Amino acid sequence: MEERKLMGKRLLATLALTTAGFAATAAMAEDTVVKVMHQGDPGWVEMYGKVAERFEAANPGVDIELVYAPHDAYNEKFSAAVMSKDLPDVFEMDAPFLANYVWSGYLAPIKPLIDPAVLEDMTASNIAQGTYPIDNELYGIGLTDSSVVLYGNRKYLEAIGARIPTSVDDAWTRAEFEDVLEKLSKVEGVKWPIDTFRGYGIKTEWITYAYEPILASFGCDLIDRTTWTSEGALDSQPCVDALTMMQDWAKKDWIVPMSAGTNQFFADGNPAALAWGGHWVYSQAAAAMGDNVVVLPLPKFGEKSASPNGTWIWGVSTASKHPDVAGKFISFLLQDADYRAYAVSQSAFPGLKSFAAQSPLYAEGGPMAIAFEQASKSAVARPPHPAYPTITSAFMQAFDVIINGGDAKTELTKAAQKIDEDIADNDGYPPFNGQ
Repeated sequence: MEERKLMGKRLLATLALTTAGFAATAAMAEDTVVKVMHQGDPGWVEMYGKVAERFEAANPGVDIELVYAPHDAYNEKFSAAVMSKDLPDVFEMDAPFLANYVWSGYLAPIKPLIDPAVLEDMTASNIAQGTYPIDNELYGIGLTDSSVVLYGNRKYLEAIGARIPTSVDDAWTRAEFEDVLEKLSKVEGVKWPIDTFRGYGIKTEWITYAYEPILASFGCDLIDRTTWTSEGALDSQPCVDALTMMQDWAKKDWIVPMSAGTNQFFADGNPAALAWGGHWVYSQAAAAMGDNVVVLPLPKFGEKSASPNGTWIWGVSTASKHPDVAGKFISFLLQDADYRAYAVSQSAFPGLKSFAAQSPLYAEGGPMAIAFEQASKSAVARPPHPAYPTITSAFMQAFDVIINGGDAKTELTKAAQKIDEDIADNDGYPPFNGQ
């Protein structure tokens, strides 16, 4: 997304390093440049710089240059690198874009380049988010995964006598959830029942990442994952019903409007009683609200629960002249103690088993244990298809119109047609078309 939300915050980096592999002891050559493109908030930027310095110290002759790229311009920066034939050696990517990058020829299989101990440490969801479905090869790896939960203000929930779910299996049904929203709308001190973080906007990918699970819970999808066509899937009646439901929330003034920003749940006075938020905002919620914060599973709108997964992971480009060095740096980064400690402080969602052991938030009985439970019980990956950039763009544009009063069937049909047109224009993205 996390979080995941079309997209995160970006950061370019240039690293100079060379090596003969994990077992090599030969000194690295001077002025070997390895470019690394990545994203991150200021704290992450600082941490990457420190990790780079430690890598340099451990590998004499290496020169690491970090160049920042803004979060909302990451795709544009990457596209510019492609156009100028200046692909970085290492780059961070939002996991659902991996299929597009592999299909386009930008990503190399990463398994031979990563320390085997790190590979063996990966969780199942981490492996899934980095795997290309056609050849089942691993192309990406990260320290973390992601999820979205419901954050609640305990005092408001207790004021209306709401049942507090304690597991994914115990999640609120649609009827219960909407009953809670209705009752919260009448509680003194509550301006809005829920903050869905609409203010994240279209560029961050939040809309697809955070709201696609609602479609999945209703029993529909952005695209049919067998035929790889969107018409008949995204514009099906269950998807229309799901988006009409969210539009109804907006009409009833139950959700924080776009103009109000993205943090009303954490604002002074906490005017929103619930928040549909990524795992990464737990630390902010806890700091602002203390013991009043309660973490709940996402509601069960249909027969099954659904939650998102997938986050920013690392890959090595096919253009790299130093793939072994690139892999060595990624391995070093993922095992760096201070990097992990900082990730724990940011409530990072574990993607490595050893990192999960360092993360008490997600342990059984921990305040974010439900998020980790969702990863194994209800997580639904975004479509692993080369057309994903079009899929998410079309859906987010449709959602924006619908939430502001547009007809759900009309807008979802337009979105499905855009997606299928892109697939047709690319001859079905073979071999996804069976050829």
